[in-house]
Amino acid sequence: MYPVSDGFLRAVKSNTRKYYWSGTIVTKAGVSYEFGAKEIVKGSGYISRQCCRSTEIELGTVYAAELGITLLSDIDRYTLEDAQVTLAFHLVLADGSVEDVPMGVFEVSEANRLAKCLELKAYDFMLRFDKSFNGFETVGTAYDFIALCCKMCRVEFAHKRAEIDAMPNGGVTLSVYTENDIETCRDVLFYVAQVLGGFFIINREGKLELKKYGKDPVMKVEQRHRFSSSFSDFITKYTAVSSTNKQTQIAEYYALDPDNGLTMNLGVNPLLQFGLAETREMLCRNILTDLSVINYVPFDSDIIGNPALDVGDVLRFVGGQADEGQITCITSIRQKIGGKQRLKCVGKNPRLAQAKSRNDKNISGLLNQIQDNEKTGKIGIHTFTNASVYEIGQTRMKLISIQFASFEENHMQFFAQVVVDVAANPIERSAEASGTVVIPFPNGGGNGESGSSTDGSGGVAGSGESENGSGGTAGDGEVGNADEEAAGNGETMGTDGGISGNDEPGSAGAEGIGGSGTEVSVDVRLPVKWQEDGMAVCHVVFEFNDEEIVEHCPVETWHSGEHILSLYYPIEKIVANYTNTFNVYLWMENGKGTVEIGSCIASVSGQAMAAEDAWDGKLEVEDYTVRFGIGGGLNVKSFGEEMVLQMKETVNRSFDAYFAEKPVIGGFCRPVEMEDV
Repeated sequence: MYPVSDGFLRAVKSNTRKYYWSGTIVTKAGVSYEFGAKEIVKGSGYISRQCCRSTEIELGTVYAAELGITLLSDIDRYTLEDAQVTLAFHLVLADGSVEDVPMGVFEVSEANRLAKCLELKAYDFMLRFDKSFNGFETVGTAYDFIALCCKMCRVEFAHKRAEIDAMPNGGVTLSVYTENDIETCRDVLFYVAQVLGGFFIINREGKLELKKYGKDPVMKVEQRHRFSSSFSDFITKYTAVSSTNKQTQIAEYYALDPDNGLTMNLGVNPLLQFGLAETREMLCRNILTDLSVINYVPFDSDIIGNPALDVGDVLRFVGGQADEGQITCITSIRQKIGGKQRLKCVGKNPRLAQAKSRNDKNISGLLNQIQDNEKTGKIGIHTFTNASVYEIGQTRMKLISIQFASFEENHMQFFAQVVVDVAANPIERSAEASGTVVIPFPNGGGNGESGSSTDGSGGVAGSGESENGSGGTAGDGEVGNADEEAAGNGETMGTDGGISGNDEPGSAGAEGIGGSGTEVSVDVRLPVKWQEDGMAVCHVVFEFNDEEIVEHCPVETWHSGEHILSLYYPIEKIVANYTNTFNVYLWMENGKGTVEIGSCIASVSGQAMAAEDAWDGKLEVEDYTVRFGIGGGLNVKSFGEEMVLQMKETVNRSFDAYFAEKPVIGGFCRPVEMEDV
């Protein structure tokens, strides 16, 4: 239920109420149109929401809310494509104040022009998730999958990571592989909601929100508030879940004690297909715990209406034919704008449920397996995208890991494209700037008087030569070649009124008749320092079946900013009927990089690829630690140590386990090896 005040709840239950509706239409061009009760054609507007179909309660649903309304407006219908409609309900309280309740944000899908009216049909942002998911092979928690879909479809998520991780299955790492029926992001949300034991809706602010079935009533509906009502004579409850294992094609059944209720069939959920049997059982039993709160009486009722109610709200009906000791839940709600409200709760009768539903193999729901690629020659593809943010630094980071198998010895091709946001370390540059500075000095003598010289007696220091047509004197009293020269007292008058010299430091030119002063030219050298964007070096290492490919190690050099890293490698000598693993590691020098969610896509493709990967009995465990010190004398940077557990025997039932690699810590003393446990 949308949070409202106690005054609102009292006013909405009173015998008379004063309210009005209003809305806003904003086109893609940014033009806004306001409308109110006068523009809404009476009886034409409605808002419809649901979380289940018309027969039984469902889990993991992703239904879109629908808005229909007819306006007395002359708005051009061609400008309303993908326009947003915001609707609000306003209730006048007993003290005269008005409390507003938002009714949702919708996008126009149809706009029809009548004679004087404009007929609109709009849906909420759930339709944005009908975007192709491309069958990417993805690993992450439930929040990672949700965040990836929200980013791809431009819808904000209403929950924080901590809220989702705190749920029973929220912190479990999930995997989805390409052999599934996922087509859109909406399909991904459906399966994630099943794992979390709830369903998704778009709330009134236009954000994606996860809701669960509850048992605490939010409101009591009295008989005087109902126009009509119909209640079932049974209680819908669930005491078991069934999840089909795609590999064994058998429905795994988990139940409570006593098992006297309905069974929720989860079908073939791609997120529940892999892992240990204990993990699958834990996930399914957590889902069953969320389902066990369902103890609802199905009903259908028309009431005076409370626009604050939402799907998933638990109600208690009292008076008339209602059983005050039971609860029910809203699975669908239809609000008439300016009219009454229709509520409904669906559900099956546990007594009439067929016994075979508990062991239903769900064959019809099994995925279509890849046919014999060896014979048909189809091109198979395994794809990958990142559902988490990766920080690339000096420590080697595994960015991509793809497992695949082939029916025959063959060759495959690996492609990848990674968007890396690079922050290169700045570089400090220094240089010496040189140049000539001319310094003017005012003349201290009379007309035609010469300045003094630091190394000449009564003359001007120079090269001892004068250009033709100009007067000049040498510092030792020798007279240069000129039309008019003067010696002895250092006075000289040339045709251009000046002295020509070599402008060396410490010399001064003599002022001619009518001159304004003396100029001194000085050679200057100054040190200059500045910072500029450096170049970060990104190293790439390929690894195939735990063997590093040393003959091809791509390196990229980047300035700061976003860059695209394109990778390709042909994989030769594929062993038939064996699980192959192709890994890509990245690390950077002179900077760091960030790979955001969904910024890394990769694939391995080729003929005769198997629909189900063979398992060679190998388990890989990775552990990372932060920077630490040893004895105060050795400061070690963050590192990742990979320990590989291999089985010597993959056919016999018994096997020996050993550590293929032992972590070694070496300092200034003797290295220490960790013993096998």
